[in-house]
Amino acid sequence: MEKVCGDLGVPWEAKDITEDRELHDQYWEQIPVVLVDGRQHTFWRVGEDRLRKALTD
Repeated sequence: MEKVCGDLGVPWEAKDITEDRELHDQYWEQIPVVLVDGRQHTFWRVGEDRLRKALTD
């Protein structure tokens, strides 16, 4: 996340799902979860090339 977003100049935000019951209930089995434009992009493994493509399309 840091590398790809930093390279592209894209802001990102880390959230702790233990602080939000709704997020915890929705994603607790899929940590880490990556959302792009509010939609789930991936979980468990973040692929640099795939994330870069999603952020530049």
